[in-house]
Amino acid sequence: MENESPGRRKRARDEEAPQDDSLSLEDHLTFSDTMVALRIMRTQFPKMEKVSVEPFILRSQLYSSVKDRTQVDRELESLRKEKVLRIFKLNTGQDDQAVMFMDDYLKQGDLLRRTSPATIVSGDNLSGEQMDSAVKRVKAKDPADVVVFEWFKMYVITSNLDVGIGHHELCFLLSSAGNVKDDHISLLINAGLVTRQLADSDMYWFSIPNIGSLLKGLSQGRKELMSFMKRRKYKEMMLALLEKKRLRFSQLDIRFHLRDLIGAGLLKTVETPTGLLVRVAKD
Repeated sequence: MENESPGRRKRARDEEAPQDDSLSLEDHLTFSDTMVALRIMRTQFPKMEKVSVEPFILRSQLYSSVKDRTQVDRELESLRKEKVLRIFKLNTGQDDQAVMFMDDYLKQGDLLRRTSPATIVSGDNLSGEQMDSAVKRVKAKDPADVVVFEWFKMYVITSNLDVGIGHHELCFLLSSAGNVKDDHISLLINAGLVTRQLADSDMYWFSIPNIGSLLKGLSQGRKELMSFMKRRKYKEMMLALLEKKRLRFSQLDIRFHLRDLIGAGLLKTVETPTGLLVRVAKD
């Protein structure tokens, strides 16, 4: 009997293994608990070529997938305290929150590793041109200041698990590693790790680096999908057909937006003999 080639064995494994990102939304809309929903939705996070963002899940999406909202809130709070995940307030003009597994957050954009003292300050594994590029990315006046990213990772992320942090507390936690300067805080802001709260300039939101373009797509995708649904004769459509639609103005896929809008109460699902029907909930 002939030996199978590695390529053939790999193809056989791929054919046998179910791919989570291809699961029908109709068959996997609801889950028994929050962690199951988080893990499935993480695997289903849209794959985008030009956007470097680790998978995140909206709280509204969890509300669409786990029937008991109180259960979702309780389990999210427990997972947050256990440092399994972080919760972020999104700057979308609404009360939106994103959930990201802690491991994904730590490697988001590979920023903390790429700009750590080991790579930037000492220059290990980086050419002079790469060092300059990395420093310019975060607008560092002094290359040595990028050490603040390592301080942030070691002393802030695991110490404060809230969605926001005060200026005094941020400086206090960072000072565990060294003398904190205004330039250090500016670097954290430029890197997208924290953003100033509009209501109080002494307070910051923790944020997800590189997420800006996706937040624009989130808002535009919501409008596009709701506009499409409202133009339908009865403002409804079978879910099996709707989830095949491609959106023009959002990098996030239709499945991502459907979960969000159902959880937000703008769309609702109705069981019919031929499958789930999606209908506009409010007009």
